[in-house]
Amino acid sequence: MRVDAFDFELPPERIALRPARPRDAARMLVVRKDAMTDAGVRDLPSWLRAGDCLVFNDTRVIPAQLEGRRGEARIGATLHKRIDLRRWQAFIRNAKRLRVGETIDFGSDVTALAEERLADGSFILAFGGDEPVEVLLERAGTMPLPPYIAGKRSTDDADRSDYQTMFADKDGAVAAPTAALHFTPELLAALGAAGIATETLTLHVGAGTFLPVKADDTEDHVMHAEWGSIDAVTADRLNAVRARGGRVIAVGTTSLRLLESAAQDGDIIAPFEGDTAIFITPGYRFRAIDGLMTNFHLPRSTLFMLVSALMGLDTMQAAYAHAIGHDYRFYSYGDASLLLP
Repeated sequence: MRVDAFDFELPPERIALRPARPRDAARMLVVRKDAMTDAGVRDLPSWLRAGDCLVFNDTRVIPAQLEGRRGEARIGATLHKRIDLRRWQAFIRNAKRLRVGETIDFGSDVTALAEERLADGSFILAFGGDEPVEVLLERAGTMPLPPYIAGKRSTDDADRSDYQTMFADKDGAVAAPTAALHFTPELLAALGAAGIATETLTLHVGAGTFLPVKADDTEDHVMHAEWGSIDAVTADRLNAVRARGGRVIAVGTTSLRLLESAAQDGDIIAPFEGDTAIFITPGYRFRAIDGLMTNFHLPRSTLFMLVSALMGLDTMQAAYAHAIGHDYRFYSYGDASLLLP
């Protein structure tokens, strides 16, 4: 499909720079095939049914944004995907000033060797020293806010907690699974009281989620791979939910993409561990999920393509026009939508 089919006019002031407080005070637009309803995140239990199951991503965001120098040149690095214990694939700002074999000094006794340049322009960085890379990042890194937020304000101490979900457990993401930012212990208790189950999986979200689609046609866009895992016990429980007539509702596009990557013939969710580069566009047949809770995404983004595949492009264009017209807040710190096809 033409990428410009997924374009729409988004006023810059609609992009939220801070989250709602408390988290579950955010608004939520409920979208079905035949109707839209303005609601709030706290209303979620009333929009689900006993026996349904929400699936969360338990990845934890690491301080993966680094600023350093190679000689006199300023070099920025956003870590994308772990290669091994000491090496990461990274997107580099001012990459024309960096050559393979050169060392970047990020301060605080943190350095990395530019070991290899990949075909997409990213680098493999090998961190020096013996301390775990996670320790080095806590010392020298900052939270990797999306460029649409970071371009308007500086990252600060509040982002260390604001950009982390209550489910965050396994280090490795360089972007938050932002739909889950809306959840609080109180909301989780209300869901449990309504008979709605919860499960977790792990997808370490990469910096590729921030990259714009530069191709004119969706078939020419290449997704970056991300690592994920669903264990056998979780897969069995999710399959049992659907066998009993319940719905599997993904919380966030990251959870959805991993569930769909794990789906097999017969719409069975199998255990999964490894990389996925699944790219979901209209025409895709969903096999593992029955609904999605997600934030509002940017024009021409792979995530707006995904929600259009789930609900239909016309439905989502109308939903987003409604959201813009009714002052919903967009993107990572913005409001939520509940999509029930």
